[in-house]
Amino acid sequence: MKESLSQSLEQRMQLRLSPLQIRLVRMLEMSEPEIEEEVRRELDDNPALEVSDNVSERDGEGVDDSYGETAEDMQLADYANEDDIPPYRLGVNNRSADDPVYDAVAVAGNGSLIDYLMSQLAETDMSERKLAISRYVIGNLDDNGYMTRSLQQIGDDLAFDAGIEVSEEELKSVYEAIRGLDPAGVGANDLRDCLLLQLKRLPDNDSTRLAREIVGNYFDIFSLRHFDRLASMLGVNRESLKDADEVIRSLDPKPASRIGESEADDRTRHIIPDFYVEVDQNDRVTVTMPNNIPDLVIERSFVMDGDDGMDNAGKRHDEALSFIAKKREEASDFIELLKMRRSTLINVMEAIVRWQKEFFITEDESRLRPMVLRDVSSLTGLDMSVISRATAGKYVATPGGVYSLKFFFNEKVNEGEEASSREILSSLKRLISEEDPSSPLSDDALTGMLAGIGYNIARRTVAKYRERLGIPVARLRKKI
Repeated sequence: MKESLSQSLEQRMQLRLSPLQIRLVRMLEMSEPEIEEEVRRELDDNPALEVSDNVSERDGEGVDDSYGETAEDMQLADYANEDDIPPYRLGVNNRSADDPVYDAVAVAGNGSLIDYLMSQLAETDMSERKLAISRYVIGNLDDNGYMTRSLQQIGDDLAFDAGIEVSEEELKSVYEAIRGLDPAGVGANDLRDCLLLQLKRLPDNDSTRLAREIVGNYFDIFSLRHFDRLASMLGVNRESLKDADEVIRSLDPKPASRIGESEADDRTRHIIPDFYVEVDQNDRVTVTMPNNIPDLVIERSFVMDGDDGMDNAGKRHDEALSFIAKKREEASDFIELLKMRRSTLINVMEAIVRWQKEFFITEDESRLRPMVLRDVSSLTGLDMSVISRATAGKYVATPGGVYSLKFFFNEKVNEGEEASSREILSSLKRLISEEDPSSPLSDDALTGMLAGIGYNIARRTVAKYRERLGIPVARLRKKI
């Protein structure tokens, strides 16, 4: 076997991003709160960076905030301390005497599902042993309150993991006690069991009794919405069946899903827009960005040249100069990156507004034009990957509401057709909302109706759009 050595020359082109470009890409992906935090972090880490003192000239705002006391503040200052201020001076009442008054109440976040259920058991006369078993059983409930394991498996785990020997009867009594806690339906094994637990707690009348019988003995037929067959088997009229159906529909299929969520957090959770779009009376659309990031400049001591203010001390002198030059360059790069980020985002948003101008004027989803990354790229000259990062996680506030930038991207349904998927979704939603509840439209019927108004799409596409809207098939939409 012969061995030989050879050399070859190959020419290859590679595109490599500089560290500055990589950081710009990362900053483009940041939302408004994230970029504000990035600026604060950079101000803390880099001594060569500082906030400009010339705040009054920023974006043409010439307001002097050095003296910000209002007339009311000055009147309150006349009192020696807060205890001397009359209560009426600290409250605002612009209501009439007949209007209801709601006092602000501090709302604490709810605990976990385990804490919520255990707090109810603690108020009973249950022994410490059974409370320990109960905590273990409750730990096997999912977030919706359903039991995820069998009692036999739980009993085995109690014996091996917790060292608690428990009989089948004792474990079953604890489990039944848990199923009797609030919210009704917790501890259920499946949906049918969950609905039955809730029905047992409702007042006893003809409708609830019929509902219990339907869920208990005819749940499969009911879930298929075969109402005529169900009425015949039960020997009831459609009016009675309709009342029972309304009772079942009022039940919660996920009884524990809200436990652990704070209502206060829900009220305060909001989206901070990255852009603002305004439309004037002449249908002129303008785009602005929040101005929460302060103007940054190089700190004065880092602007000095070379040896200014610094004695030559050999190696330490060189290290100091190197440190100053490095921090000054980093600060200069960061300021430039902020400018590039803002310019890129504005260009992308203005391109979206130009492409979707009719929507911003009318706020009608059906007026959205088909638009993909390539379309925005052709208007801005930016790479599609840059546009994708610039629109990720960003929101725009319009007179009609707040929208994600991804909301404006939608492809054509068919080549050569100008209808967008949003337009067809809007039409599909309208057709279903106008259908006869006792005889819902099938996907084939919807396909024909959409074709009649100019949307020639396949039935499977209609089914896909219907599922995207979260609308079930015709059989499950049927009502009595």
